[in-house]
Amino acid sequence: MWTYEKRLQCPVNITKTCPKTASLIISQFGGPDGELAASMRYLSQRYTMPCKEVGGLLTDIGTEELAHLEIICAIIYQLTKNLTPEQVKTAGFDAYYIDHTTALWPTAAAGVPFNACEFQSKGDAITDLHEDLAAEQKARTTYDNLIRVIDNPEVLEPLKFLREREVVHFQRFGEALEKIKSQLDAKNFYYFNAEFDKQFVKK
Repeated sequence: MWTYEKRLQCPVNITKTCPKTASLIISQFGGPDGELAASMRYLSQRYTMPCKEVGGLLTDIGTEELAHLEIICAIIYQLTKNLTPEQVKTAGFDAYYIDHTTALWPTAAAGVPFNACEFQSKGDAITDLHEDLAAEQKARTTYDNLIRVIDNPEVLEPLKFLREREVVHFQRFGEALEKIKSQLDAKNFYYFNAEFDKQFVKK
């Protein structure tokens, strides 16, 4: 007999409903710098990464971003669980509620729905890793902004954990970039797509 127990990477135990807070945090679900975009970005880029070790890093971090997506969704779910119609109206959650009730749906805090334009996958190792470094910094900034405006410690703890992981991912991508650069001709970093145009490079 099998026993299944689902555990989040970081526990989420929120006891006080607050749809207003949920409407802000939802940006880290489907916003421009959220966890959904991050997971799709890295899990797409890994296929054309020329270095297997860096491709493995993209797979690992992309998978971890899916775990972070679960944390964000758990926070939003717990903040909106058992809402009354009055709470929906007074907290500014009514427009979202009309379309989705309290179901989880990827959108930015500003109301812009998620789409694939939120992330890039270019097939050029230098380009993609710079994209990844910037993405981690933008996500960290979003977490900084959330931490500044939210005062519920039950919400702040998982947000601080997620912010720390953005810093770690940034460091790992920095190391990956240096590894890729060490394997390329320094004169040609920005002259050609090192993966696609190899056949045109004179030996």
